[in-house]
Amino acid sequence: MVVAPGEDEGVRVRASGRRDRVVELVPGARVVALKAVSANEPQFTGHFPGRPIMPGVLMVEAMAQTGAVAVLSLPEHRGKLALFAGIDDCRFRRMVLRLEITLEKLGRAFGRGRAVATVEGEVAVEATLCFIIPRDQAIGGGGDDA
Repeated sequence: MVVAPGEDEGVRVRASGRRDRVVELVPGARVVALKAVSANEPQFTGHFPGRPIMPGVLMVEAMAQTGAVAVLSLPEHRGKLALFAGIDDCRFRRMVLRLEITLEKLGRAFGRGRAVATVEGEVAVEATLCFIIPRDQAIGGGGDDA
């Protein structure tokens, strides 16, 4: 995942596209990102015909990727691979546009954050997400260039 400052558009992030733009970033503490959801996206083809709903697994993945930005933007973790380690207390309420992650705990190899996704100020999804940064960065194809 690459985090680089954008012009006037906030911080751009490149991963697998589960969020469009990071608009606020406090490395190691907090990140806010936006996701523009369109009914034309491929995941809506069969989920559900006539009433497109973003699959819950994609909402959680968007929150996890967003949280990884706050962690991997720290100098000691830049270029490393972070792995999703768990999810607790997850509730789905509606579709997601704004992702806000506040890290509650961040150690050398483990972290936990509270993720809240909102639409027009209303909570859409919330969860506690856990992650690890493995010592062996070869796991999952990660490089050891950090």
